[in-house]
Parts: sequence; C-alpha cells; structure tokens
Amino acid sequence: MPRGRYSFHDTHDHTPLGAEHFHCATGPSGWRYVSQLTAPSGDHSGSVDLTIDDLGRPIRLELNASSWQVRGAAIDGVTWVRTDPVGEQAQEGNAPAHAFTGTSPAFLIATARLLRLQPGAPATRVRLVAFAPPVLAPRTLDQSWTLLNRTTHDTDSGPLPVDEYQVTELDTGEQHQVHIAGDVVLSAPGIELEELESPPSTFA
Repeated sequence: MPRGRYSFHDTHDHTPLGAEHFHCATGPSGWRYVSQLTAPSGDHSGSVDLTIDDLGRPIRLELNASSWQVRGAAIDGVTWVRTDPVGEQAQEGNAPAHAFTGTSPAFLIATARLLRLQPGAPATRVRLVAFAPPVLAPRTLDQSWTLLNRTTHDTDSGPLPVDEYQVTELDTGEQHQVHIAGDVVLSAPGIELEELESPPSTFA
C-alpha cells in the first residue's frame, strides 16, 4: 500500500500551493486513493477519496475543499452532487463524460487506468469533468492522451515500469508530460513526489 506526500507549486513562478498526504491500494475489484490536503501554512484544506473499478471507471468520488463537497460516480456518463458550505442546498450535475479529474494526482492515475494505452498507439481522446478548488465548480474538458514510452527500472522490490504520457488540453493545445509508475505519479506539471514510504502497486 503506497503511502507518501505530493507537493504542489505554481507552474509559472513555482510558488508553493500546498501538499497532499496520500495512501492508495489495489484490490481484486479496482483501486482506492485517499488523501488529506494541506495549505502552505500547514492548515488542513480538503480531502480526496476516489475509488475506481477494474476498468478504471469512477464508482465513488468524494471531494472536500473550503467546506464545499462533491460526491460523484459513473452513472449515465458521470453524475455528481455538489453541496455548498452552509449545506442548505445541493446541486446535482450530469455530463456525457468518461470520468472525473482535478488537481489531485489520483485523477492522473485513474485516467491512465481508464485508457489502458500501449506505447506507439494513436492518441486517445477523453472527456472529463474537472473540479477545481476552492469551490469545486464543475467544468467539462477534453484531453488527448498518448503513451510515449515505457521503461523498466530495477529496484530493491523488483522491476518497476515507468510510463511517460503526453497530455494535450484540446481547448488550448497546451501539452505536458506525466510520468507514472504503477499507482504513483512520479512527476507532472506543478506536482512533485516528495515522500514515498513503500513501492508503487502494480495493476494486473
């Protein structure tokens, strides 16, 4: 069960944006990721709880940030309920999308698991619903994913495959690279893996 800490920074001026303390685990029916978010001051700022099935579909999502909460799942595309800080009203949403995304590295793992790309295969387009802090407002976006390369590194616990993806934001054309090993993001724009107490899990 990998356990560790990611740090976040602004991709333009490298201003620290906080950290995410996580643990995750694979199982016979899928994968679960749970984390607590902290602001640069160290104060608690939110949480992520994501479970995907063996095909990479989100079967349970719960996000919390600034007293806002989102709960969602893959139902008729993706469906979610967003609750305001006061808790007086809940807004339900639905979109013909494949999955969810957001600032957490969990969503990069989940999308890669959903697409199951092979090196050299054509780029694959995916529609996602993003929730961004601090108010977790939903936004539908389209990305294109390509698996550029897969390399195997020798570690104390055995061979570790590392996948290098190119992700293109189709609304802006912006491209960036994401490196993933098992169920851990090694690097991505604005994300650094600072601590890892145990090796990444591998998917069957």
